[in-house]
Amino acid sequence: MITRTSQPASGAMLISEMKEFASFPKATQRYIRRSLDVAYGRRDAIECWARDEGEAASIRAQSRLYKQIDHLRLQVPDDSGLDMIEPFIGMLIAVAAFDLGQDRLPNFAAFRFLYERLIGASARPWLPAAFCAAAALPHLHPDRRRTLLQSISESAATAPGWSNREPAFWPEWVEKVDQQQAA
Repeated sequence: MITRTSQPASGAMLISEMKEFASFPKATQRYIRRSLDVAYGRRDAIECWARDEGEAASIRAQSRLYKQIDHLRLQVPDDSGLDMIEPFIGMLIAVAAFDLGQDRLPNFAAFRFLYERLIGASARPWLPAAFCAAAALPHLHPDRRRTLLQSISESAATAPGWSNREPAFWPEWVEKVDQQQAA
């Protein structure tokens, strides 16, 4: 677990984020950890996460696409002026479309959890629009599009404001402990 904030996170917020992460299916947890490894170069993602050549190819494609993440972080619009969103939202939708196409982020909550960590708290106002746009693209099966689009609540889609508090919990791969050696 890593905290990446300029201010200490309150214990309650940290535990809340940990509980949210724990509520996701195992495949979603795995994909979020893998994605953070790819985005931040925390370890060799292929060595750690690829179980077969298909996953290795997916990680290589993700790595190429995630090179845009640094640029996205710099392009987050300060306001909702339409002239500010063009260089940001198109790129965000493209990256989101890739992640949703991997079929490991089953709902808006998991998407939001990942993207708050990939881009930062300043991206929160833009996440519902990017999610809906990416979830509506034709590369997804119609049933998957329906499930994704139904997963965003009205309150998330129409929120009057967003927190600017950076995430406190950053999930990482934890090696299994050999119980006999630990004893």
